[in-house]
Amino acid sequence: MLPKKRSVEGVAGGGDSVNTSSDSGKVVKKQKTGCLFSSSNENTKVGNMGGSVSGVGGVGSSVEKRSMALDDGNQQEIDEDLHSRQLAVYGRETMRRLFASNVLVSGMQGLGAEIAKNLILAGVKSVTLHDEGNVELWDMSCNFNFTENDIGKNRALASVQKLQELNNAVVVTTLTKKLTKEQLSDFQAVVFTDIDLETAIEFSDYCHNHQPSIAFIKTEVRGLFGNVFCDFGPEFTVVDVDGEEPHTGIIASISNDASALVSCVDDERLEFQDGDLVVFSEVRGMTELNDGKPRKIINARPYSFNLEEDTSEYGQYERGGIVTQVKQPKVLNFKPLKEALEDPGEYLLSDFSKFDRPPLLHLAFQALDKYVSELGRFPVAGSEEDAQKLISIVSALNESLGERKVDNISPKLLRQFSFGARAVLSPMAAMFGGIVGQEVMKACSGKFHPLFQFFYFDSVESLPTESLENRDFEPLNSRYDAQISVFGAKLQKKLEDAQVFVVGSGALGCEFLKNLALMGVSCGNQGKLTVTDDDVIEKSNLSRQFLFRDWNIGQAKSTVAATAAALINPALHIEALQNRVGPETENVFDDTYWENLSVVVNALDNVNARLYVDQRCLYFQKPLLESGTLGAKCNTQMVIPHLTENYGASRDPPEKQAPMCTVHSFPHNIDHCLTWARSEFEGLLEKTPAEVNAYLSNTSEYTSAIVNAGDAQARDKLERVLECLDKDRCDAFQDCITWARLRFEDYFSNRVKQLIFTFPEDASTSTGAPFWSAPKRFPRPLQFTTSDPSHLHFIMAASILRAETFGIPIPDWATHPKALAEAVDRVMVPEFQPKKGVKIETDEKATNLSASSIDDSAVINELITKLEQCRKNLLPGFKMKPIQFEKDDDTNYHMDMIAALANMRARNYSIPEVDKLKAKFIAGRIIPAIATSTAMATGLVCLELYKVLNGGHKVEDYRNTFANLALPLFSIAEPVPPKVFVHRDMKWTVWDRWIVEGNPTLRELLKWLSDKGLNAYSISCGSCLLYNSMFPRHKDRMDKKVVDLARDVAKLELPPYRRHFDVVVACEDDDDNDIDIPQISIYFR
Repeated sequence: MLPKKRSVEGVAGGGDSVNTSSDSGKVVKKQKTGCLFSSSNENTKVGNMGGSVSGVGGVGSSVEKRSMALDDGNQQEIDEDLHSRQLAVYGRETMRRLFASNVLVSGMQGLGAEIAKNLILAGVKSVTLHDEGNVELWDMSCNFNFTENDIGKNRALASVQKLQELNNAVVVTTLTKKLTKEQLSDFQAVVFTDIDLETAIEFSDYCHNHQPSIAFIKTEVRGLFGNVFCDFGPEFTVVDVDGEEPHTGIIASISNDASALVSCVDDERLEFQDGDLVVFSEVRGMTELNDGKPRKIINARPYSFNLEEDTSEYGQYERGGIVTQVKQPKVLNFKPLKEALEDPGEYLLSDFSKFDRPPLLHLAFQALDKYVSELGRFPVAGSEEDAQKLISIVSALNESLGERKVDNISPKLLRQFSFGARAVLSPMAAMFGGIVGQEVMKACSGKFHPLFQFFYFDSVESLPTESLENRDFEPLNSRYDAQISVFGAKLQKKLEDAQVFVVGSGALGCEFLKNLALMGVSCGNQGKLTVTDDDVIEKSNLSRQFLFRDWNIGQAKSTVAATAAALINPALHIEALQNRVGPETENVFDDTYWENLSVVVNALDNVNARLYVDQRCLYFQKPLLESGTLGAKCNTQMVIPHLTENYGASRDPPEKQAPMCTVHSFPHNIDHCLTWARSEFEGLLEKTPAEVNAYLSNTSEYTSAIVNAGDAQARDKLERVLECLDKDRCDAFQDCITWARLRFEDYFSNRVKQLIFTFPEDASTSTGAPFWSAPKRFPRPLQFTTSDPSHLHFIMAASILRAETFGIPIPDWATHPKALAEAVDRVMVPEFQPKKGVKIETDEKATNLSASSIDDSAVINELITKLEQCRKNLLPGFKMKPIQFEKDDDTNYHMDMIAALANMRARNYSIPEVDKLKAKFIAGRIIPAIATSTAMATGLVCLELYKVLNGGHKVEDYRNTFANLALPLFSIAEPVPPKVFVHRDMKWTVWDRWIVEGNPTLRELLKWLSDKGLNAYSISCGSCLLYNSMFPRHKDRMDKKVVDLARDVAKLELPPYRRHFDVVVACEDDDDNDIDIPQISIYFR
């Protein structure tokens, strides 16, 4: 069952409170005036659940209890500005459950800190940090909260202030004494990252049997090995197993059969699976299916399925209908730790090349616990004696299993496990911090399928390929000693001297910079890390871009992130730039810059930028570590010179766009309505005012350009400008209300009346089929009334934004329903009569709704004359203020207008409406994002970084990953090698670039190729042809330098820092077969 809300007492260490709030540099948004119109979708308002941080004066100080009663009637209001990207993943109900959850995180080494960070960013009610130990130099390479000044302090106390700064709405407290099992009843979920097995079994039993159950998670990372165990109680209900929206289909036909065949329109494949339950709605004819009863699907196919139901006696299907998946809750029966250790069931696999690894690691972690309990310490890195002791314990445990014993005990693997057993590595902590943080949120909310019940992982491929002597692992009394105990001092030196380029400092970038700083990357005398990002910090970034604070809003991301990373490790040599990486900044990131890099780490959020960086890395043969996230999903791709294919070698298919006629006249889902709404918003409030200003600022040049164009688009522009300055011009706020009211009538009544006049409900196509057949939905015009809050809300938002474009002051009463309704009632709305012969576009391939006419030129000249008259009536210096759409400011009425436009249109077509938040996700094209998947992705990438900077690894040592924390699913595999081209005794791949030095002539270049058995028939530079064997005139170019041809023919500009340029050559072999050769670089200096 789901965890019930109950009164909980949070525990805080006694001592002085720590105030982490700061007013300096905060950006305060303007507040909307007056009252807004209430709706069923509004959040319940509650008091602030944030609290001060309670620090502890010293180890073993008295424990103070604080009341944090959970009150169902007093739910915390969701800060949608802060949590918008997270809301897109979880939804409001899950967020509210998280806001009511109290979590204990025990063990504040690197893993505990990562878990706590992710939970605090997500916004649980409280996080209690527990640790009885003190900060050691050893901890400095894994916990981003610690500085060297914290050495000797209690780990929990040293962490609390910096973790509290992440989110002041979360109560962060500490416990510094030994826990009792009774204290666990204060929490909905408890996480242990450093606990002995005996105590873990005791706590697990207590949590499992508690009423209601307390979610128990045990996790640990030991060097390059890690595990997670989850127990959410004997009966845990998963409300939503995958977090995906219910699948839907638009019905085309339903048969009257013993097992009815349901066919759907073929514009989108169905995602149903056999056994799914679905409900029907809006079915005409066979109305028996509209009863809301879930029905089971069988024989699911791409565009049809059968029902496990006899419809032979039902009414005859006529038309219409929507079929929607019903998502079913799932009950899981967890076993407590003691039972699960003896009978672990199926392990969650990550890397199928290691399918036999989990049973061995299951034994290894138990053996390590036994080793520590017997000797009171972890095995020493590099100690063969300690490794043999651990191996013997594993063997003894294995022999006790009888028939279930593991066949292959790998001494090599266990030796690697033993050497790194004491170390917590930053990448491993980041990866497991993401996984476990997500499991806690599943436990608190029932959203997504939990990990059931054991997960084991290792990344031994990250170890150096060369053999190391045991003394290489000895500590150097440095902050990197834990990492050295796993990889040795030689790799540590390579990390410190690396030249690294991190492109982007958003969510991924912040996590990367933290990991790199902890790992010591670019912290040596020869090392340098460059981070660039041209963006600034917004409030919505703060829920996952954890290096930023609310007082950083408006500041440059890269600068703030670099400063924060340097605080994590003062030895970090980091430079922050605000340049976008692209062709326009190749003077900044020039050839010398790229040539000196060790590795490039992408932390980007768009494909085009990724493709550009990919091409640069290909060109300069630099490793590229690529990653991305989408909600709970993440992927990583290693792009390694000559070993793997490049990022651009494979691409996702482009997103399917709705036809223009569908969006403008025949919408059948809310996405169509929101696409139309945003288009109208930008046309009315941004593009048209901008056109007006362009006309007024340089009238003669503007009209000349329009006359020269002389087409339908030019005519449309002029008509909009004239309309804006003539009949739709606003001089007072009442004019803006009039404009908004007439817009409502035009959009939601007159246009619909014209549409159904042109195509009545019984209209047929040229083939005789019903015109209004699926997926088309027959619309109904709306009748405006001030008694409908949604109608009035549209008028309010539209009139306020219209006033803004004309620079008209907005009166206080504009947001008061009664006063606004009185103003709207004063508007005279003319009667509308549909016209015959109106052309309405129905061709799905049409890309423009403007109809060309032979009279366009004459109409344009007439419009210009009218515009000139209007211009004379304007005040001197009149200009409009175009409004650029900004989705993340809830006080600017942009989303109010777009949501109102979309919902009124949806009402026309009987499409379910959405609240403003959902409208923001779709119209604002918000990418769902959460901290957990970001942390996991960066951890995985940094495990690959060890391999890249060490060198010598083969392609089979590298790993690409796709993961979905919602399921959970981990798919880890070797990268794909690049395609190999063969000619004679030569081989090359996309990674190769042929270099021709000595500033050759065209003849010399052709000879150089001919010597390789290649007959060049075409040479181009950029988009210009320097040579083609078919053109006789090109023979005259043979003795010219290729660089001179590039300058003269291709107009190539070669700045002083550029020593070479590139040409693309098309070649044939002696048998006239085309040969794809690498790009050729001509060095001329």
